[in-house]
Amino acid sequence: MSNTINYQELAERSLAGEMLSREECLAILRTSEEGLPQLLDAACHVREAHFGRYVRMQMLVNAKSGHCGEDCGYCSQSKDSTAPINKYPLQSKEALLDGAEEAQSQGAGRFCIVTSGDTLNKNNLEQLEQAVRHIKENVAIPLCCSVGSLNEEQAAVLKDAGVGWINHNLNTSRGYYKEICGTHSYDDRVDTLRTARKAGLRMCSGGIIGMGESDEDVVEMAIACRELDVDTIPLNFYHPIEGTPLANRGRLSPEYCLKALCLFRLVNPTKELRIAGGRELHLGEKQGLALNAANSLFFDGYLTTSGNNADETKQMIENAGFVVVEGTKGIGSYEQEQSTI
Repeated sequence: MSNTINYQELAERSLAGEMLSREECLAILRTSEEGLPQLLDAACHVREAHFGRYVRMQMLVNAKSGHCGEDCGYCSQSKDSTAPINKYPLQSKEALLDGAEEAQSQGAGRFCIVTSGDTLNKNNLEQLEQAVRHIKENVAIPLCCSVGSLNEEQAAVLKDAGVGWINHNLNTSRGYYKEICGTHSYDDRVDTLRTARKAGLRMCSGGIIGMGESDEDVVEMAIACRELDVDTIPLNFYHPIEGTPLANRGRLSPEYCLKALCLFRLVNPTKELRIAGGRELHLGEKQGLALNAANSLFFDGYLTTSGNNADETKQMIENAGFVVVEGTKGIGSYEQEQSTI
């Protein structure tokens, strides 16, 4: 099927708002080597219609590391991990402000504050609220928080403090979720996303490719992002870390990563699609091609793994023929979002 599929027709149907069939989605992931350039062209057609040739860069901080009671098999911070990582409590508001200022100086369009653990306790929530207010008073940069599960009160506190986005990844399909985590459920994650939206926060949710899931699982995750109408989709490519339960998972090919990104773009044509963890490891010299589908990416590292710095990332973007959007300058569908945060 992948040799006969009309990729440009899929692109036009995507732009028209039509949902592709599951069979067509699977065909995208199973595209032949000969068909990949056509698939990338089709994804780029959709991407350019909504985001032009622009790329927004994001930066995150691992604000609270380790000491987690969850058993997520992919994570070096989980209770089942023996990976030698730094472990520390929630950083001070001064340290988080320093991070936000650094992100702004490097051209980031959003600063993401990430904490380990299932949810924030009362003291940590108050500390984070103060830090967010401190940042908003001093730095003109939109903020995203990834702080585990949220109830309505917690979401309202963060929204009032100045947080614009909540990241809570689906991580995989509903059917495969029990293979990667047993201490909380897929539905728990969906509930947190809906709680965030109810509080007026934007939803940032994607997943991880390469944890042993099937092509069907990847398709289901892409469709779930569409059905939940998430605003931003970060797509990670699993970076195995020695000491984690999933450390023996095989390496992904750059071609499969590209096909997965194209799938998410065609299924979610109007959404910010961000290349997240594993970009450097799995895509290598083909990172530039990934921008035919994605319009956003992280730089300067992830949670417990390193990544290319801002200058290296900007150079890669420019070499691929795309344009870096510095800071909070509005473009396309970004213009409205930045004016309201």
